[in-house]
Amino acid sequence: PSLALRYSLPDWLADHFSRELGPDADAFCAHLNVPGPITLRVNPLRSSREELAERLRSEGVSTHPGPWSPLALHIDGPRPNLYALPSLQEGRFEVQDEGSQLLGLLLEALPGETVVDLCAGAGGKTLQLGAAMRDSGRLFAHDPDPERLDRLLQRSSRAGLTRVQVLRTPPTSGLGADRVLVDAPCSELGSLRRGPDQRFRITPDVLAHFPPLQLDILQRGADLVRPGGRLVYATCTVNRAENEDVVSAFLAARPDYRLTRPGAGWLSEACLRDGFLFVAPHSHGTDAFFAAVLERSAG
Repeated sequence: PSLALRYSLPDWLADHFSRELGPDADAFCAHLNVPGPITLRVNPLRSSREELAERLRSEGVSTHPGPWSPLALHIDGPRPNLYALPSLQEGRFEVQDEGSQLLGLLLEALPGETVVDLCAGAGGKTLQLGAAMRDSGRLFAHDPDPERLDRLLQRSSRAGLTRVQVLRTPPTSGLGADRVLVDAPCSELGSLRRGPDQRFRITPDVLAHFPPLQLDILQRGADLVRPGGRLVYATCTVNRAENEDVVSAFLAARPDYRLTRPGAGWLSEACLRDGFLFVAPHSHGTDAFFAAVLERSAG
């Protein structure tokens, strides 16, 4: 039988994964039919990973460390009622896929810096960045959905973060940020296992819908970065048109930026593909994520 029939996919989507992943398409599609792990990200302002694991054990939850992110704990066994746990109410952790954690780590935010999360959503990576900054400096979070920003403020308080500033309108160029994260809206093909019906709700035009928007957001993010600063572009999809092609178009238009190796000194080579971050469920146990690390020239 065809790839589409084996793994219950629309023909066009199975064909797309075959083109994108080649011989890995079969394993990737098989993992779309298996529930993803429940992964936690420790809040280092509240606990170490080891301390959190011990605390969760006392609350009846068994975990094991993630292999890729130093902040990740995977839950063993069936999903517990996480929202009833005192450790969550105390802001000791957030639920966040391990691949998503890597996106925040690639920014390598430092205490005292000015950092922007340009597509913040409900703020999982914003909270991660705030903890990395030790709740110092300036941390801006923008999203067009005001309800998401309201939830972000509630979660920030629980996590012990006081320096998060939500922006309900996009920040203007010339902010002089040390680091900017653009986790762009995308076709979300990398997280299909989280919503099994989504594969039948999307149509082939999704593959070409996002790149113009992504390139525009990336350009706006680039204008916020100071000379010598860092820009991270990320998606949760498997589509070169939204990933490598957007980065190539951006670099062709912006000679003041260059591509640099993601996570030099700490990120495993197993998480890299052609100079970019690329992780996927069949090879890393994460949802599929892509990221490019771009640095602005100091001149």
